[in-house]
Amino acid sequence: MRTRAALALLVLPALLIALDMNVLFLALPEIGRDLHASAVQQLWITDVYAFLLAGFVLTMGTLGDRIGRRRLLFLGCAAFAATSVLAAYAPTPELLIAARALMGVAGATLMPSTLALITTLFPDERRRGTALAVWATCQFAGAALGPVAGGLLLAHFWWGSVFLAAVPMAALVIVAGRRLLPEVAGSEAGRPDLRSVALSLATVLPVVWAIKALTSDAGAVPVTVALGVGLGAGVALVRRQLRSAHPLFDLALFRLVPVRVVLGALVGAGIVMAGTGMLVTQYLQTVLGYSPFAAALWFVPMGLGVAAGTLLTPALVRRVDPAAAITGGLVLAAAGAALLVLVPAEDGAAVAVGALAVLALGTGPLFARGVGYLMAAVPAARAGAAAALSETGNHLGGALGPALLGSLAAGVYRAGTTGLPDAARDTVTGAAAVALGVPGEQAAALLHTAHTASVAGIHVAGLAGAVVFAALAAASRRISAPRRSSPR
Repeated sequence: MRTRAALALLVLPALLIALDMNVLFLALPEIGRDLHASAVQQLWITDVYAFLLAGFVLTMGTLGDRIGRRRLLFLGCAAFAATSVLAAYAPTPELLIAARALMGVAGATLMPSTLALITTLFPDERRRGTALAVWATCQFAGAALGPVAGGLLLAHFWWGSVFLAAVPMAALVIVAGRRLLPEVAGSEAGRPDLRSVALSLATVLPVVWAIKALTSDAGAVPVTVALGVGLGAGVALVRRQLRSAHPLFDLALFRLVPVRVVLGALVGAGIVMAGTGMLVTQYLQTVLGYSPFAAALWFVPMGLGVAAGTLLTPALVRRVDPAAAITGGLVLAAAGAALLVLVPAEDGAAVAVGALAVLALGTGPLFARGVGYLMAAVPAARAGAAAALSETGNHLGGALGPALLGSLAAGVYRAGTTGLPDAARDTVTGAAAVALGVPGEQAAALLHTAHTASVAGIHVAGLAGAVVFAALAAASRRISAPRRSSPR
């Protein structure tokens, strides 16, 4: 009973992450109006949190192995609550971006700590697999139900309330965790490498900025420079890991085919899910005109789809090989992404959300079993680092999704709005603002062009997502259960 209560407590940090990521999409229109945030600033408000989380999660996993996973979890929850308050009351876009960056650093402590503690609480492989499936199910159910709660908050309070919702949950983890959670620190963990942390950030941030800038007027020179800096930092990071006695992440793990395939699948799935999810959320609000709360209700099936997929996986893998379950699920996800080409410019909510639900259902086996493959590949003393590697892939994909597919869709939108005023070619919201100042027939034609171009971006993003999932399904056939590594 105590172990079950501890597991119930450990899903709360996952809910915190899911709540924060998904509610913000719904709050963006109100934040943009209240803080006068530009389109680029709104993208950074969304993305900087996930970028820094992905950049720091490896460090935090290693740090937890060294100082104690429960202690790191408590420190992270306290910092997450404090930075959430800062974000809620930020008076300018710049300060909100800074607060979101700090939230990303704090959030990086949560997932590797919880996954490592679950490994400790459930030493039996079968029970651990079920516990990880429950953890993943609650995470994605929270992603589905979180926006509903956020929509209720936005219907009655200002946008900052979506950040304050994290405070009581973080407090509960700290208070109840002192009685329910064990303290475990791996005896073989290496020291945190701050230079490697800096190199990892110098790799991710410039490359993602360059991807964003490809569809803007930033120019070829800044984009080329940013890509060069990012790639150069990436090479330096890899060399440092190869030479270090206590690397930030163990490159030897990548010699294992299951590890390479699962990490690639986690990144790819994260890109498609986050990118298409953002595009459909914006479609519901900017093209179809739904309120944030109504959009949240429409968005529920996607989260419930992946939650159902993860919850059903333990029963599924008793009947079929786990690798076959993952492959079949990815094929289903590819079909769901391809269905996005059917989304119309008018009254297409059911089609868009249905496609996302099919896509999400297919990713369930990957999220439920992928973590297990990675955790089985390392000694128990490095559980935090292994969990961090899994979360890095997941969150890096989630961070890159809006940047990659969002930039792709933005490029399609700009190509489809040639001839419209520059303000209308930036976003659909900008087109709506321009339409307010022109005569009725001209306004209707302008909005029709903008909406058609916006939906065309979703079609192209859906096809790209289907190609990604099909490639991942083909690669996943090489997965086989890894044997746990001996200690370094």
